[in-house]
Amino acid sequence: MSSVRHPEGQEPSQARREHWRPLLGVRSLTLKLTAAFLVVGLLGALLVAVFVGQRTQRAFDQFVSERGQPRLMAELVRHYRSNGGWAGVEQVFERPDARQGPGGQTAPRPALANPAGLVLVGNGRHPTGTRVQLDERTRAMPIIVDTTIVGWLLEGSGGPLPGQGSPEAGFRQRVTRAIIYSALGAAAVALLLGSILARTLTRPLRELTAATQVVAKGALGQQVTVHSRDELGVLAGSFNRMSTDLARASTLRRQMTADIAHDLRTPLSVILGYTEALREGKLPPEQEIFDTLHIEAQHLGHLIDDLRTLSLADAGELTLARQAVTPQALLERAAAAYKAQTQEQGIALVVAVAPALPDVFVDPERTAQVLGNLLSNALRYTPAGGTITLAAERSGTSIHLYVRDTGTGIAADALPHIFERFYRADASRQQGQGSSGLGLAIAKGIVEAHGGAITVDSSVGQGTTFTITIPVPSTSALSSQRMADQ
Repeated sequence: MSSVRHPEGQEPSQARREHWRPLLGVRSLTLKLTAAFLVVGLLGALLVAVFVGQRTQRAFDQFVSERGQPRLMAELVRHYRSNGGWAGVEQVFERPDARQGPGGQTAPRPALANPAGLVLVGNGRHPTGTRVQLDERTRAMPIIVDTTIVGWLLEGSGGPLPGQGSPEAGFRQRVTRAIIYSALGAAAVALLLGSILARTLTRPLRELTAATQVVAKGALGQQVTVHSRDELGVLAGSFNRMSTDLARASTLRRQMTADIAHDLRTPLSVILGYTEALREGKLPPEQEIFDTLHIEAQHLGHLIDDLRTLSLADAGELTLARQAVTPQALLERAAAAYKAQTQEQGIALVVAVAPALPDVFVDPERTAQVLGNLLSNALRYTPAGGTITLAAERSGTSIHLYVRDTGTGIAADALPHIFERFYRADASRQQGQGSSGLGLAIAKGIVEAHGGAITVDSSVGQGTTFTITIPVPSTSALSSQRMADQ
């Protein structure tokens, strides 16, 4: 008889437990919350029952005691007058009829103290021979003989309980039943409300668990419903944003892979086509063909360098040879590198630097690469007769470098994506211009590696302004760097 084999040698029951473990975990949380609410409800009801019961019992005993005190008080006054003092007063307290109230109920045994507070006849609360404090005597009943206080009758304690069937016993039973029923009702309400609240709290968690399992299987972009604005609602919103970002990142990654393949294939196709034609003798080996091959090979090399720079920036391993340099020197170097191109295209290139700007602590080569990418973009979209301005100014503890042009501008819907890899706001205009689509992404990576930020502001038909924000280094950092350079 063959046996069914389970993964990794697990028994059937163990396999089932592993399969249902996530769901059981969620249910156990619901049960734990429900049990917690039930325990809190029971403890609250029990404490209330105990306190109410004790208070009711004390008030009832006091009531019964006060009902029996008039007869006892008269007996005590008669005994004091007959004996001229409290000698033998214990016999009065031993007679139950002396403590009987109007309904025939014997009151709890009180205590007797002399005017000085010394207990002559005690009970469970005030033992014989002890002294009663002043505040206790003010709550006691004075025993007055001929306008003189000759003693104090203290609250009764330890007397016999009311007999079965008496009104007092019935009252006690009704109060006890009311307390028990109230406690049970409170526990039931706590259980009901706890169960409802526990399910309400765990419902978003169950939805999040199901959504994460779907995302784990590769279905990115999964969304859950936000039911509230509390912490669980914030968690659900964060999950939705994370899922959306993951789906978008996956789409961008696939698109980037396709774009890289396309951009690598184009120069390779040109190079392979020319070399194959030269090998087969279909084309003569002319200088123009070699120049074309060299240009395409350079374009391929630039693309590979850009990809490597971007990967280093993503990994946080982009090396920076920082040194103190003036903002004016950075901008003038960039302007000199593109002066010939701007003159050839009939574009004015202006450098405007605010006076007395402090040095910045940057890698000049990397910063020149950033400014070069921005200038290259500006030249690409600025028509003849336009102006490109390189400016610098200080704002608080930062230096702002501006690359401003009077070109065609960027559409508002494209601005949020302008620093994405291979993103082309106008793909048709960039084809054939040697653009890899990585320039702005590389610029952002380099600037952020310096601890700065890069932003863009543009209006269609009016121009674009890229702003590079670089923190101003402290004086001690600049001094240390100058000493290291020396």
